[in-house]
Amino acid sequence: MPVIRLETHIKADIKIVFDLARSIDFQSEAVTSSNEKAVAGRTSGLIGLNETVTYRGKHLGVVQSLTTRVTEFDPPNFFADEMVKGAFKSMRHEHYFSTSGEETIMKDVFNFEAPLGPLGWLANKLFLEAYMTNFLKGRNKTLKEYAESGKWRKVVPYNE
Repeated sequence: MPVIRLETHIKADIKIVFDLARSIDFQSEAVTSSNEKAVAGRTSGLIGLNETVTYRGKHLGVVQSLTTRVTEFDPPNFFADEMVKGAFKSMRHEHYFSTSGEETIMKDVFNFEAPLGPLGWLANKLFLEAYMTNFLKGRNKTLKEYAESGKWRKVVPYNE
């Protein structure tokens, strides 16, 4: 099972970064590479423990839906979401947040398994792991930009 590990350093308060990472509005507005939109479950605001969201977007040239549930939640340090329904055989995304000086360090641990046994294993090796790594890096780059520039105010529903 592939595991993608990323670390992003963001010059913003940990609470802002945590809330951006769980913001349905951020994902729908800012993650433009796949044109993902929330279509079921929680479709706006901040997702929390035991809530689900279904995103529909275009990945690898195919419109797909993915439903996840937040299964662990420890604000503002950690949350995990797991696939309930979608194209993967299994998927778990762990989000870790810590501070170092004036920075927030956001760590992603993304575990997934493709369906179809040996064909899925081959897809992982040929393109799927690289695709998912690039997708997550792009999302994190945009999240960093929102957090550091103040754009976060457009998608996180609270005042400073």
